[in-house]
Amino acid sequence: MTTQEIDQAKAEAFAEQLINDLNGGAMSLMMSIGHRTGLFDAMVGLPPSTSEQIASAAGLNERYVREWLDAMVVGRIVEHDPEGGTYRLPQEHAAFLTRSASPDNIAVIAQLIPLMGTVEDGIVECFKHGGGLPYSAFPRFHEVMAEDSGQTVVAALTDHILPLVPGLTERLKDGIDVLDVGCGSGRALNLMARTFPNSRFIGYDFSEEAIARARAEAEKHGAANVRFEVKDVATLDEKARYDLITTFDAVHDQARPAAVLKGIAGALKDDGVYLMQDIAGSSHVHNNMDLPIAPLLYTVSTMHCMTVSLAQGGDGLGTMWGEEKAKEMLKETGFTKVEVKQLPHDIFNNYFMITKG
Repeated sequence: MTTQEIDQAKAEAFAEQLINDLNGGAMSLMMSIGHRTGLFDAMVGLPPSTSEQIASAAGLNERYVREWLDAMVVGRIVEHDPEGGTYRLPQEHAAFLTRSASPDNIAVIAQLIPLMGTVEDGIVECFKHGGGLPYSAFPRFHEVMAEDSGQTVVAALTDHILPLVPGLTERLKDGIDVLDVGCGSGRALNLMARTFPNSRFIGYDFSEEAIARARAEAEKHGAANVRFEVKDVATLDEKARYDLITTFDAVHDQARPAAVLKGIAGALKDDGVYLMQDIAGSSHVHNNMDLPIAPLLYTVSTMHCMTVSLAQGGDGLGTMWGEEKAKEMLKETGFTKVEVKQLPHDIFNNYFMITKG
């Protein structure tokens, strides 16, 4: 191909896109550091301040704080006064970067970038030889997921998510049996247990680390109506036991998702409800071109959700299995009525209200 055959404007636009992508990845790493070190939170209450003052307020090393601040300045996140040598985090930016801004804290999600970066070598080997990486290969995974769940699910659970199912809140107040499949660190289930003391709650997850976290939180709050068990949810064989079964961002990670859904169908009472939260998107890539977070979601799938399933010899369904595939699998499982809703605060997820008919 000669240079005359190249659309120069298209080439230059693509090069600019690549530079923006590189800068975006770098800023995600810096946002994660700002979140984990508490720098964003420390800056909220400060007037325009020097790097020394900001480092002192955050209890951190000034040299590192100064370099981080300069990255924030050129990334258009922090404002800088060169004459006074001061830095300021605008309130409009703090509204998306601080713990007090939850559930709108994008810095929580930014932690996924360095988390996935730690497994790049292993993923490259998977590209060459197949297979996958187990959960144990991901440091801080349960910590980050619990924090993410805290602002997307837990914060909205009682006021927005549970009311999606008509009459469910009232039934929980009266007392019903609830199972959370793939409960992770149990934050959603523990909140429900505290909010609805007349109901009974069980959480299953195959991760011993996650279950330990869930049990510790339950013990901390003295919740006697909730228990957690280490269990491979693909082996769920309970019969018509639960009035409500939930899965929060859990099905697409499973090694055998069809078996998990079949177990859920069997464990649900005939008049029960299955509430499934999972990633909002299509099963067809061309339908996701305008999805604002699609590149992130496909990356997370490649670097985590798909690979942890394949590591167990599983189906490797992946993060972007999509609404169409989800409905198809639910129908094959025997669920005849599926309603999908979304919430304004949650750009990541669909909420499926599912019954047997």
